[in-house]
Amino acid sequence: MTYIVKLDISIFRMPQNFTKINQASSVNNKSPRLILPGIFAFAPNRDTLGATSYFIVNKIGNILLDCPAWNEANQEFIQAQGGVNSLIITHRGSIGKSVMEMQKALNCQVIVQEQESYLLPEVEVTSFANKMAIGEDLKLIWTCGHSPGSSCLYLLQQGGILFTGRHLLPKSQTEIVPLRTAKTFHWGRQLNSIRMLCDRFDTDNLKYILPGANTGYLRGQGYIDNAYEQLSALNLDELLLKEAM
Repeated sequence: MTYIVKLDISIFRMPQNFTKINQASSVNNKSPRLILPGIFAFAPNRDTLGATSYFIVNKIGNILLDCPAWNEANQEFIQAQGGVNSLIITHRGSIGKSVMEMQKALNCQVIVQEQESYLLPEVEVTSFANKMAIGEDLKLIWTCGHSPGSSCLYLLQQGGILFTGRHLLPKSQTEIVPLRTAKTFHWGRQLNSIRMLCDRFDTDNLKYILPGANTGYLRGQGYIDNAYEQLSALNLDELLLKEAM
């Protein structure tokens, strides 16, 4: 079932009580970098083991995807862009330490797949099951495997952009793979989720993948181009036999 979120346009404005972030919490004061039109990547966050989060400019309200370092530089950037309407979390490893503080400061909703929502007991969350539409061009897709509630965000712009969290990660500037580690929740389900993405997309609607970690492999480019070709080239039967790293 698809849920359409109706948003109050008044909450797109920066709240008057926007809270100043404690500079002592800073771990990386680099400014977010423009990756594609309207999409900025934050520097990897030490609190989330080097995960990369994104700021997405959107007509229904700006989106913060996963948790950046909660420092003064990032606060000032978010404030200059007009704040955010939604903080979307793609998997438990990208939650960070300051979600409650961020929600209070930004006056935003926090969206997470229902199997990860219990990890945020003090946060007011909006959860979803299989998928969730956020306006006309943004859709969340449950991609179980890396973690129980791992999900991807699809943006129907610029030929189609898939933000994959840690569901799919780069191993070079042009290649994307799933990684099986000792902490992988369920490897078979992760591969099934990839198969589902292959069935859902094609070359006409999936041009870019923006991963949520290991972005150093991209050498400054910030994205995987020809994304559907890379996705469909994965040998899932062979990957099923792969041992954990």
